[in-house]
Amino acid sequence: MEFVEIIAQELTLRAHQVKEAIQLLDGGNTIPFIARYRKEATGELDENALRSIVERLEYLRNLKQRKSEVLRLIEEQGKLTEELANQIEKATILQEVEDLYRPYKQKRRTRATMAKEKGLEPLALWILEQYHKAQPLIEAQKYINPELGVETPEEAINGASDIIAEMISDDAAMRKKIREATFRLGDIIASAKKAEERSAYEMYYDYREPVKKLPPHRILALNRGEKEELLNVKVEVPSEHILALIEQAFVKQGPAAEIVRSAADDAYKRLIAPSIEREIRGALTEKAEEQAIRVFAENLRQLLLQPPVRGKVVLGLDPGFRTGCKFAVVDDTGKLFHVGVIYPHPPQNKREEAKRMLRDAIGKYHVDVIAIGNGTASRETEEVTAEMIRESGLASEYIIVSEAGASVYSASKLAGEEFPDFDLSLRSAVSIARRLQDPLAELVKIEPKAVGVGQYQHDVQPKRLEESLHGVVESAVNAVGVDLNTASPSLLQYVAGLKPTIAKNIVAYRENHGKFQKRDQLKKVPRLGEQTFVQCAGFIRIPEGVNPLENTPVHPESYDLAQNILHKAGFALTDLRERPNEVRLGIAQLDPEECAREFSAGVPTVKDILAALQRPGRDPREDLPRPKLRQDVTHLEDLQTGMILEGTVRNIVDFGAFIDIGVKHDGLVHISQISEKFIRHPMEVLSVGDIVKVRVLGIDTARERVSLSMREIAADAMVSI
Repeated sequence: MEFVEIIAQELTLRAHQVKEAIQLLDGGNTIPFIARYRKEATGELDENALRSIVERLEYLRNLKQRKSEVLRLIEEQGKLTEELANQIEKATILQEVEDLYRPYKQKRRTRATMAKEKGLEPLALWILEQYHKAQPLIEAQKYINPELGVETPEEAINGASDIIAEMISDDAAMRKKIREATFRLGDIIASAKKAEERSAYEMYYDYREPVKKLPPHRILALNRGEKEELLNVKVEVPSEHILALIEQAFVKQGPAAEIVRSAADDAYKRLIAPSIEREIRGALTEKAEEQAIRVFAENLRQLLLQPPVRGKVVLGLDPGFRTGCKFAVVDDTGKLFHVGVIYPHPPQNKREEAKRMLRDAIGKYHVDVIAIGNGTASRETEEVTAEMIRESGLASEYIIVSEAGASVYSASKLAGEEFPDFDLSLRSAVSIARRLQDPLAELVKIEPKAVGVGQYQHDVQPKRLEESLHGVVESAVNAVGVDLNTASPSLLQYVAGLKPTIAKNIVAYRENHGKFQKRDQLKKVPRLGEQTFVQCAGFIRIPEGVNPLENTPVHPESYDLAQNILHKAGFALTDLRERPNEVRLGIAQLDPEECAREFSAGVPTVKDILAALQRPGRDPREDLPRPKLRQDVTHLEDLQTGMILEGTVRNIVDFGAFIDIGVKHDGLVHISQISEKFIRHPMEVLSVGDIVKVRVLGIDTARERVSLSMREIAADAMVSI
């Protein structure tokens, strides 16, 4: 099988793992299914490894296709030599293929092509040889042709020089050397277009950094500043070093040497340098975009897997000034009880009325938690809420919830179908309440890139971002599992093997035929065939199903094995519901390897079944720390340097993490202040949603910024506020 050895070596995997993975992928199996239910075949490759294989396989197949295309195009020109064909076949990256194809690529009309039209190519080749003792001007006289526009020997030499310059520029080996030297020796230089203009890019107004050391977030910041016409950005490299490389390769001895040297200088400054700069910046941007996508994807994963706040009646508040704060009360299942609007802020300033309306809603519907969106007027609304709780002596608590994407959901077709009689802002309030109850179920309704937990995600290629984030949502949904009898089409469409149309068909079937009792009933859903069933079955749950295994991640193909394991431990299927604690203790005593030998099964599969039998219906999110609830508000003026605070990680970027400490704007913990030991990235230590203790390092009241540290804080340190 093609590419197996290459991918295995690149990803430090065993060849048989890669081979099996490719066969399974090419056979139409999904990544979640392979990672969970084909561990024996792949040697327990996880989803990340499988996605890396998919990515490299796609690249290598595209590379092969491009090689074939380039070989064909050059062959059609009658210029394909055996040596050139071998070079193309041996190329390991697309850039090498494009460099080799460059001399044969159809170009727009250039100075060199015009010189060739004047019949000056033989003169250019003669000059480039340089071993002739004849004077170039004398040789050039042979090419004077007024009809073609060559009036003098000097004009002939100038035209020949243009041809030589393009030949040097098109030389694949030379371009590779110059590209590598530019990356190694070059600096990124940034300057302000208008130095007197204040902006977020002031640190780049007089900026220089080696290309090879430029971190991804700065690359994207420079790109954005340039795009917004606030910065001039360029790559600067010692030209004398590059010219020395070119001269070493092309300039020899003889009367024509100086002409070649001049052409080499022209080739670099006019043709190569601008092109290489574009390539270098393109490569830097691609690398930075990949990092931004990785950060966004990991943050999104952590956000989706935030623990649900179950069994709570929630009041969702969508803050606003002029148009008021919309609120919605949902019961512990997410069903809408009540909606309303309050106007506690300017210009209406109906603060007391707002507190009364909130108090009445809390009392009438027995609200446990208030979820406040973190958008415009969030902290002002938090103050009103905290004041109302304090004055009323209520037991209710509140939490600030990211409302990113709520407006996108509100304007969506799905929201219109759910709440056709509500305006957009009231729909947002419902979304804010529900995303506290079950972040995963609610956030899947929103386009992933609109969730807003990353860095410069709006500056990256939309298609690549969408592909990556879709994979993250798919992974999160399948890791948790989906209740087949309550899941929306928005959630079901991310289950392995299911597409939006089939997801809608499942819900329609459920509405027409009642709740599912067995996973096998899925086969009756229109357009859901056997292959799709195999892919999705293990990731759906039926809590009240006929068979208790329907509420576990045990795949139907392994039901017999699971029952045999239960019997070995002295239990029946019904005991999973009737005697769960005894089953858990009994199963824990079994040896996975012994079970695998006895029942002719794979050890990884047996281990997964044992884990599932010990905790049927387990939601992996339950093991994560609960969201931090509050009853009072903190003001920026309340903070002092040295204070110890407790906060929630809201966002992680390359240079640090933003922590919600209860003031209007999140504080920043720079990467250097996250850990006592060296870390390469904040994600080595932190995850979105983590509850952490921080120390206030500095307060910039004018810019409303707080710098924080997680270093030198004792585990038992008392929180200041």
